[in-house]
Amino acid sequence: MEKIGFIGLGIMGAAMAANIRRAGYPLVVYNRTPDKAGPLVALGADAASSPRSLAREADIVILMLTGPEAIDEVLWGLEGASPSLDASKILVNMSSVSPRYTRVLAQKLAPLGVGFIDAPVSGTKKPAEDATLIILAGGVREQVDRLAPLFAAMSQKVVYCGPAGQGSMMKMAVNLLLAVMMEGLAEMVTLGLAGGLELDAMLEVVATGAMHSAMYQIKGEMLRAGDYPPNFPLKHMTKDLKFIVDTAFETGAATPAAHTLLQVYRQGVGQGWGDLDFSSVRQVLAQMTGTSWPR
Repeated sequence: MEKIGFIGLGIMGAAMAANIRRAGYPLVVYNRTPDKAGPLVALGADAASSPRSLAREADIVILMLTGPEAIDEVLWGLEGASPSLDASKILVNMSSVSPRYTRVLAQKLAPLGVGFIDAPVSGTKKPAEDATLIILAGGVREQVDRLAPLFAAMSQKVVYCGPAGQGSMMKMAVNLLLAVMMEGLAEMVTLGLAGGLELDAMLEVVATGAMHSAMYQIKGEMLRAGDYPPNFPLKHMTKDLKFIVDTAFETGAATPAAHTLLQVYRQGVGQGWGDLDFSSVRQVLAQMTGTSWPR
């Protein structure tokens, strides 16, 4: 069985790596903060001292990092992985980045001969823990198909999106919808509360009607509690919205909501709520309305 290297043990990465190990794959992990590797070592994984040593050991290297700067550092920084990547290995980037960055990354990796798959995910903390993510895969179809058993350890479905860059394109499209849906729920709640409606009554209507979704069920509980544990941090949604707006400009797509939402979510980051779940956009609207929270 091929050995898997996993770099990036944050909210998503730690759960995904744990599921790979539970599926029986030999696993080596690396995180900039070494302590985060402890639970995975307890599951039988090895901990690498650097990205380079991890890539030397692994047949397949997975990146689950915060963005382009972290990826560049892991690949080409001090003790970066790139010198250990060659035609015998596959690099899978599961981080959320722009399609443009993904295409540039593929070009930079090409001289190394390493296989490259662009495979961000749709889903947050709970789906990552439950191995029910949806993998949005771009790259050579045969290489994507070859990794089907590995992807099955982390997900319920793999959607092939096209060549490298198209996985990231799908991620941008999906996260635009996610941002719109969450802000829409928060805006509904803000309007209803201002008009004297009860929060529970509004959430009941959403939960029992055509608008019901698993996301609204989870985020509705956060709104009810006024507590936002970070399944998907607001700062990461804000980052993705910037990628979305840039991608829309490059492609000529009309995305007026994305431009507005970028400013709304950025305001939440500016208020110091970036490490909260992105459902804390409700707090931004409460502040704009001039009300306290929770109300």
